[in-house]
Amino acid sequence: MRIGVKDTILVALFAALTAAGAFVKVPVGPAPISLQFFFTALAGILLGPYLGLLSQLVYVLVGLLGVPVFTAGGGPSYVVHPTFGYLLGFIGASFIIGKVARSVPEPSLLRLVAGCVAGLLMIYALGVPYMFLVLKYVARTPMTFTKALLSGFLVFVPGDLAKSIIAAYVGVRLIPQIKL
Repeated sequence: MRIGVKDTILVALFAALTAAGAFVKVPVGPAPISLQFFFTALAGILLGPYLGLLSQLVYVLVGLLGVPVFTAGGGPSYVVHPTFGYLLGFIGASFIIGKVARSVPEPSLLRLVAGCVAGLLMIYALGVPYMFLVLKYVARTPMTFTKALLSGFLVFVPGDLAKSIIAAYVGVRLIPQIKL
């Protein structure tokens, strides 16, 4: 796959938007509510699976290189931060969402919402166990998996579903307007 100047700019734009989304946050426990997923979903919807994945990979790599673009900073030590699993999930989620979005020429709102929900499942599947393991075995915090599900999954479902619907709506409106 050849990546031209336009694609490079779009990948960088969505990496930057995801970084900006990290600064819009509401602390609710080990993992804050943020706008990162919204931009991850839009990256998948608008850029497709491969460029969407690349945008999120760039975002994570920039943070690991030390630029404070995550909700609690950045740097290589962030791999032992409780929320790092969610960041890894963004990479896979953007791919899944992009695959669903690009599976038909003009995706419907329902198809895009379904893609976003599938992407969310990827994020939760990586994020919750990662958070549990880091809190329990690295930070030595008293933690059960049930408590990790509550604080790392259930608390986020309503907001993430709302972000999914909004991202899908924006996607349905923008896809016919732009030729990516």
